[in-house]
Amino acid sequence: MTVTWAVREPHPVVRPLVTRYVGYAQDDVTLAVHRGLPSRHVTLVISLAGPVRMAGRSLQALVGGLHMRAVLIRQDRIQEGLQLELDPLGVRTLFGVTAAELSGEVAGLADFGLGSLPERLRSLPTWAERFALLDAVLAARAVDPVAPPAELGEAWRRLRGADGRVRVADLADEVGWSRRHLGERFRTEFGLPPKQVARVLRFERAGRQLRRGHTDLAALAVECGFYDQAHLTNEWRALAGCTPGTWIAEELPFLQDQEVEVARS
Repeated sequence: MTVTWAVREPHPVVRPLVTRYVGYAQDDVTLAVHRGLPSRHVTLVISLAGPVRMAGRSLQALVGGLHMRAVLIRQDRIQEGLQLELDPLGVRTLFGVTAAELSGEVAGLADFGLGSLPERLRSLPTWAERFALLDAVLAARAVDPVAPPAELGEAWRRLRGADGRVRVADLADEVGWSRRHLGERFRTEFGLPPKQVARVLRFERAGRQLRRGHTDLAALAVECGFYDQAHLTNEWRALAGCTPGTWIAEELPFLQDQEVEVARS
C-alpha cells in the first residue's frame, strides 16, 4: 500500500477551533472496513475521491460528533481526502450547533452551508493550497466566536489535559459547580457526561501509546488510568468493538498517524 500524508496546524485565527488538518492519499488499500474510534474531537472528513460509506449512508463530506462506539467505515482501494480535528468547544462557532446536537451522529457538511467545499478543494493541486482554502473558509466563520460558559470550558480543558485521569467530583470542585450541575451542563453541551468523556480520553491515550509501540498492556493500563489489564481490554471491547490485540493486528499496519510532525503556519 502506498500512503502519503500532509499534516498542518490551522491559521492562528482558526487554531482555537481546529487542532489540525490531516491530508491523506492511499493506494491499494486492502483493509475492507476501518474502525473510526471514539476520540476527544468532533471529526470533519472531506473525501476527494469516492464518498465515505458507513451504515447504509454515503457522504462526500461529513461531520461526526463525540461518540462511544466505533463507527465502521467501508474502504475503497483508492482514498484521498482531508480530516479535520475539531475542538467540541468550537462547534457552535463553526456550525451554529452544539457538539451535543452531533453526539453519536453523522451529518453531511452540506447541512452547514459548505456543500461546495469538497469540489473546491479537489480543484486545487497541492496540500498547501487546500489547507490555505480551509483557513480562509473557517476563519470567516471564526469572526464572531460563540463560547459556552467559562466554567464549562475550563472543565473540558482540565479533563482533556489529564486524559480523563481526574475524578468528576474534583473537577466540579475546581470550577465551583456541584457534580450534578456539571454533569447536566456537560451533557447539554457535548452530548456526553464527564464520566463518559473521561472514558473516551483514557481510551484515546491508550490508543496513542499503542501506535507508538507500547504493547505491554499491563503497564499501559496503569499508565492510562485503568484498574488493570482486564479493565483496559473490556473498555476496548466496549469502545472499539474489539480487543487491543485484534486492533493492533487489523488496523495498526494501516495507520500512519504516528505522531507525525505538525507543520505550523
